[in-house]
Amino acid sequence: MKLYNSATHTKEEFVPHTPGKVEMYTCGPTVYHFAHIGNLRSYIMEDVLEKYLRYEGYQVNRVMNITDVGHLASDADTGEDKMVKGAKREHKSVMEIAQFYTDAFFADCQKLNIKYPDAVQPATGMIDDYIKVITRLLDTGYAYLAGGNVYFDTSRLGKYYVFNDHDEEDLAVGVREGVEEDTNKRNKNDFVLWFTKSKFEDQALKWDSPWGVGYPGWHIECSCISMKYNGEYLDLHCGGIDNAFPHHTNEIAQSESYLGHPWCKYWMHVHHLNTNSGKMSKSKGEFLTVSLLEEKGYDPLIYRFFCLQSHYRKGLVFTWENLDNAKAAYDKLVARVAALSDDPAPVDEEAAARYKAAFIEAVGNDLNTSLGITALYDVLKADVNDATKRAVIGSFDTVLGLSLLEKAAALREKAAAPVEGAEEIESLIARRLEAKRAKDWATADAIRDQLREMGVEIKDSKEGTTWTRV
Repeated sequence: MKLYNSATHTKEEFVPHTPGKVEMYTCGPTVYHFAHIGNLRSYIMEDVLEKYLRYEGYQVNRVMNITDVGHLASDADTGEDKMVKGAKREHKSVMEIAQFYTDAFFADCQKLNIKYPDAVQPATGMIDDYIKVITRLLDTGYAYLAGGNVYFDTSRLGKYYVFNDHDEEDLAVGVREGVEEDTNKRNKNDFVLWFTKSKFEDQALKWDSPWGVGYPGWHIECSCISMKYNGEYLDLHCGGIDNAFPHHTNEIAQSESYLGHPWCKYWMHVHHLNTNSGKMSKSKGEFLTVSLLEEKGYDPLIYRFFCLQSHYRKGLVFTWENLDNAKAAYDKLVARVAALSDDPAPVDEEAAARYKAAFIEAVGNDLNTSLGITALYDVLKADVNDATKRAVIGSFDTVLGLSLLEKAAALREKAAAPVEGAEEIESLIARRLEAKRAKDWATADAIRDQLREMGVEIKDSKEGTTWTRV
């Protein structure tokens, strides 16, 4: 596989530290509110990447954090804790908020066919690990105490800005909102490893530490959780583009200073989902959730299909019209799969291997999911038996996650089921046909109107008249 590495700004051949095994970390949600579909675009693309690696034969260990403490309103360590903000909004405890929105997040993931990670760790369960790592960073001079807080000293690094090819707007996302000067910092880029009671006195969750009662900063959690579950060498770190700075930049700084060697080789960043008015965010009122899509009649997998039609390193514009176009394409695709016969012939293994090789080459080119979908259409058009087509489509779908065979089976079952009132509808259509033959257009139009009032839409063609419920 070739994957664009944000750390080197080039597309590279993916070679894990241990042959045949991939240690993968994906930044999880801060569980103070529902995830919006812009957040979920990242998780969809990370899910496809994991499934593709497994498809290629790798053993993958994917780890995810759940941020339930320490993520402040600005990613640059200023403002109120997002968890406290959510608890105040809903008049609940922080842990009640965390549990509710953690469950909601994974419910959304299930609807989108996003696989549950191999390890999921809430930040509040790793306090001893944070203290251990911070202690060593203090002992080795990479951190310092000031004003009761512990800061990482970025001046000790030979290189701090790792992802500096990103747009200034992307890099500045974490530092624009509610910026306030922290006079305790020696350098403007230093960041907090541990807050004590000297700051944010109303913080809901606090723990004892060698530096006083307090709580960890946001950045330290991902480093420690990854080191616990992935080991000292991480192959692949994923997240949204807005996490590149300062979050992922700070993860690299503290992890490599603690470990004393390079930490993560490959970095994958998924770009924003935008609306016509700009980047989607919870603060702009453009709060689109999976539940809202369902309320409007969209299967969540239509949104997954919509995301897969674009490349993860390009911004994707969401409009209801674009989603309708994706729905029409997805429905047609499912219908084409449903139209495949129950061919008892054996699968043409040689042809299947060729199509799978083409799929691997397509998706393996920097996770080009749109080419992967094109490869799927190529199979549907191929001159092979339907048994082979079904087998190959099912194989591709272990990566794409569109439930094509399941949706097709449900469509065929629905088509085969008796329709309530079908006999009356067919009788009316027959009467209308007789009226048309007799050139009794008034009766024919009246019957069409009657059918429409019954919720039935008819369509005339040279093959005859077909009808559907609307």
